[in-house]
Amino acid sequence: MSAAAEAPRRLARVAMLGNPNTGKTSLFNSLTGLRQRVGNYPGVTVEKKTGVMQLGQGEAELIDLPGTYSLAANSPDERVVVDVLSGHVAGIERPEALVCVVDATNLQRNLFLVSQVAELGIPIVVALNLWDSALKQGLNIKVDDLSMKLGVPVVTTVGRTGQGLPALRAAISQALWDKPAMTRIEWPESARQAEAKLRESIPEEVRNQLKELEVQRLLFDADSPIVDRVGWDREDARRVIDEARQPLWDAGVNPLAAEALFQYAHLKKILDGVIVAPAKEMPRGSESIDGILIHRFWGLVVFVGMMFVVFQGVYAGAGPLMDLIDGAKEWTQDLVRPWFESMPMLQSLVTDGIIEGVGAFMIFLPQILILFLFIALLEDTGYMARAAFLMDKLFNWCGLNGKSFVPMLSSYACAVPGIMATRTIDDPKARLTTILLAPLISCSARLPVYVLLIGAFVEPQLGPVWAGVTLFAMHFLGLFLAMILAFFFTRFLIRTKPQPFVLEMPAYHAPRMENVLFRMYEAGKEFVQRAGTVILAITVIIWALLYFPRPAGLEAEETKAFAAEHARILGLSEEDAAADIAQDEDLGAALQAHIDGAYVDQSLLGRMGKTLQPIFAPAGFDWKITVGVLASFPAREVIVSTLGIIYSLGGDVDEESGDLRQAMRSETWDDGAHAGEKVFNLPVVFAIMVFFALCSQCGSTLAVIAKESNWKWAAFAFAYLTGLAWVGAVIVYQIGIRIV
Repeated sequence: MSAAAEAPRRLARVAMLGNPNTGKTSLFNSLTGLRQRVGNYPGVTVEKKTGVMQLGQGEAELIDLPGTYSLAANSPDERVVVDVLSGHVAGIERPEALVCVVDATNLQRNLFLVSQVAELGIPIVVALNLWDSALKQGLNIKVDDLSMKLGVPVVTTVGRTGQGLPALRAAISQALWDKPAMTRIEWPESARQAEAKLRESIPEEVRNQLKELEVQRLLFDADSPIVDRVGWDREDARRVIDEARQPLWDAGVNPLAAEALFQYAHLKKILDGVIVAPAKEMPRGSESIDGILIHRFWGLVVFVGMMFVVFQGVYAGAGPLMDLIDGAKEWTQDLVRPWFESMPMLQSLVTDGIIEGVGAFMIFLPQILILFLFIALLEDTGYMARAAFLMDKLFNWCGLNGKSFVPMLSSYACAVPGIMATRTIDDPKARLTTILLAPLISCSARLPVYVLLIGAFVEPQLGPVWAGVTLFAMHFLGLFLAMILAFFFTRFLIRTKPQPFVLEMPAYHAPRMENVLFRMYEAGKEFVQRAGTVILAITVIIWALLYFPRPAGLEAEETKAFAAEHARILGLSEEDAAADIAQDEDLGAALQAHIDGAYVDQSLLGRMGKTLQPIFAPAGFDWKITVGVLASFPAREVIVSTLGIIYSLGGDVDEESGDLRQAMRSETWDDGAHAGEKVFNLPVVFAIMVFFALCSQCGSTLAVIAKESNWKWAAFAFAYLTGLAWVGAVIVYQIGIRIV
């Protein structure tokens, strides 16, 4: 076999681009199916999605570029589009053909981007998408005439249903072979002079490497990433570009508006006679529906009801499936445990580390799948845009917009799917801010902590009314602080400039279940592959910190001490007490719980808790509470079972356990200024709840933050939320201890 035959076959590269809300993603999914890969472009947090599509002559790689209205690179997404199309992204060669997805109901505006891209000279296929909506509006688009005037194939498609896909595949194949050149704009003399003047100003070693489109982008967009490739600093770039623009000023054209003026004049000629509007405008059902759905009162009523259904679906609907996964995890642990009976360390690693770690991320799957079921349905029907419009005023004052509401609301069930839901936010800075704030929303994992402490201390001392008020306050606290911090982040940290909330209202459609199910599959697969590995690693690390070291003779010492205490209480000899323990199953379980507590006391995590306890002392925490805080890093609710082990009750206790509540009520300080005093009083209880309400004690959440942004922002989120939680707990305790 020849070397050429053995070499891997190179796939043709095709890029897909278009305006937001053109159905581009649906077309991409239909063309590639499950043969997709998701990652990030090098050096940025912009999502990179590629897939393999089947064409007549074989296969081709399809790159789904971020949605953009133009090549003016004002955001990381738009910069990625420019860099990919000009071949300046590491590991991604310049595309050999482009599929430009345009909205058939708004041709002129959508073709603006296509006309810009035509300057690259890359073969283009125009997918005239949302064709069904155009027909419903009575638009008569002469597709053949449009194709002839543009000089490239034009195919009508409906991404939601897959209509037109065979013709689109055939057109892409033909474009790769024929390489059709799209009709390009004839720039006026003033624009050509300005471009030539700018090209002369570029250093010679760089000038020869820049394509014509790249020089045009410099001329019309001084913030283009091409400035960095030229080697200018921003001040020099603006000076040189301003000088080059002088011919435009001399012709009476404002350079800032020149590209739009010239391009739209060009498109107007192309579209002349191509679109025949109906003599009488067709009634649009969406307008009458919007009369209710975006009404200032009734729209909010419908929205609240809709969000209640979503919230209940995620919060309650996932419950049985989560219980099933938790039960399967426990069943697997019980099944596997006897296999390693003679190897205690390996047994603990497999059952309490690996299987527990797998369960730690698999248990989130039902919430993620149900949330993305609702998101896909709301987006496919067109309602999500209306929801963002309604909530915009609520978030506008703090620098966010209405699209941040659904992720925030979803975070009440779990921050993991809430953070993943930020993908619906177009503005990368607003998305990052929402990601950083989502962990503040009081998720369902905090509920066991609240129930334990409120049931053990607040309700017995203050009554059921204040118990309910406390539970409500804990759920409201995070949202309240999130809004304040959003104001701070958007003005001082991430510094987003206030911008008007421009939103395109898509037409209403019946959702296509194939797309909905694919969106669920994609979200679930991505979470398991990317976040799951990190969560598993974190769980195993915490297991190791709780397991090691295993002091020699500790078990024998604790068994002897337990037997002695049992003998003292019942007035038995130590031999008889030991016999009782050996024969009584409950006493045997109590002994094992006592030994487990001793091992935690001597573990690395236990020693860390004692070392770090002085840091938490201003909040009233003893070393046992501190160990519980550290052990609950993988998941907040772990503190309940950790306290059960520390107080020698075993790790199978829950927040409703009367024994655990009694043990906490009876716990006293061993030494120091508070020796003999109760550890748990109301100030300490409220300090613990505030700490858990604000702290990002969730390895899963941090893993997803890192996936959706990067590890730098995940570390920042952990640091600022931990600091905020510590400050909040200290303030609550110090004020409370002076009042009580």
